[in-house]
Amino acid sequence: MWGALLVDCTSGDCSARQRPSLLEPLIGADSHVFLLHAAKRSDDDVDALWGGFKSVHVLDDVSTACNLYRFKQALDARDICAVRVRTSAAGRARLEAYVQLLFTAVYSFDFDLFEEEESGFGGGAPGARACESRAHHTDTRADARADEVRKDVAQFMQQLPALKGQVSVSRSSLIPDIFGHGFSSRGGGISYISTLSSLNLFSSSRRKDPVSVVEENRRRLALEAGFNHKDLLFPKVDHGSTIWVLGQPEPQCYDGMVTDRTGVVLAAPGADCLPLLFCDPEKRAIGATHTGWKGTLLGAAVATVQCMEEQFQCEARALRVVVGPSVGVCCYTLPQDQALAFSRIHPDCVPDPESPQPHINLRLANRVLLQKGGVLPEHIHDNTVSDGAEVTACTSCQPHKEKPSDSEKHTPSEDLSGTSNTIRGAHCGTSNTIRGPQWNQQHHQRKWNQKDQSLPFYVINKAADHCNIICSE
Repeated sequence: MWGALLVDCTSGDCSARQRPSLLEPLIGADSHVFLLHAAKRSDDDVDALWGGFKSVHVLDDVSTACNLYRFKQALDARDICAVRVRTSAAGRARLEAYVQLLFTAVYSFDFDLFEEEESGFGGGAPGARACESRAHHTDTRADARADEVRKDVAQFMQQLPALKGQVSVSRSSLIPDIFGHGFSSRGGGISYISTLSSLNLFSSSRRKDPVSVVEENRRRLALEAGFNHKDLLFPKVDHGSTIWVLGQPEPQCYDGMVTDRTGVVLAAPGADCLPLLFCDPEKRAIGATHTGWKGTLLGAAVATVQCMEEQFQCEARALRVVVGPSVGVCCYTLPQDQALAFSRIHPDCVPDPESPQPHINLRLANRVLLQKGGVLPEHIHDNTVSDGAEVTACTSCQPHKEKPSDSEKHTPSEDLSGTSNTIRGAHCGTSNTIRGPQWNQQHHQRKWNQKDQSLPFYVINKAADHCNIICSE
């Protein structure tokens, strides 16, 4: 049984032949009914026709994108994914264009078509106009309609308020000044699904966050950080060690990307897994790699180093590597047989090897592997050399640290070495002065000046005409 019925009345008034009594076979009388109108309707008009149904909702904003987004929110609030749509043939083509942008494969839509004459839309024999429309429906008209729908959706998304604060960007002092770089907080986007951060940057057929929401989140991040969101490239992750060199044939799956090109944006997902950022100030080459426990054991980090050495003649000792927010040793465990492999990398990677579910230090494991691969210890930015508070918050037990106020972000705070650290975000591509985590030779400790949990990570090659950017979530 369909959980909701959407009746399309945007092409004209629903006539007597569209009364609810004729639609009850399509959906149970106790289900939710949504009326899609192109103009405001009075409550009396709605009650007169639809008062017999348990729940009737009127969608009558001038923007179809707004109406269907409200429709989606109502479905999500009621955990409804199966929808029956009553519309015309022309209406179906238009609505399907909106559904493609505002919904995902999680939702199912079944279209029940009425002849346009039934709803008072025009003359001719029943179905004549629909047949004529199909016969003369050219690719040009379809493209024009698609463009109109995309414009309506984009304009609506851009006026939605940010959730959980604003997009903010923090940085590390390990990256030299020839690059702009940073990672943002989870907040500032428009995703309202409870299982996702508001700044969700990934669309999936298995999620409820549609492509238009993800596109708007990327646009807002790009606006804050100074790059073109349409240039974002995401890896086809399979938790392996394959690295794609841009310009070469794209592998079917890969967890990292490297390039010395300009005008591209590389992204690597993180969350619990580690997002690794690589740059070579001498060769102006960059890379972004995703690695979890499988990728760590398969050597994804070292594979990235080797790839940059082979393709761009980089030297490992010249590379700078920044480890982004990820699950900490405090929260990450594996079965003993899998933990044993990490003990072989370094005993300290498994602090409690006798436990049935030993804790695993993924950050330390990758540091050890990178150093074995030739990267200098002082060229790796993580929390493993700090004897105080962790450099990056654990994405498992500290996923939603409160976003700092502007005064907090711009007020010096003392780190373990007594250095004053200040962070300012980048706005529309401008580079602000940053005194982030400072390297102290005496204590050998680096510290992110991070007030809130962060996900996306990027690097900008400012020496080029266009921006080289690395992003990782």
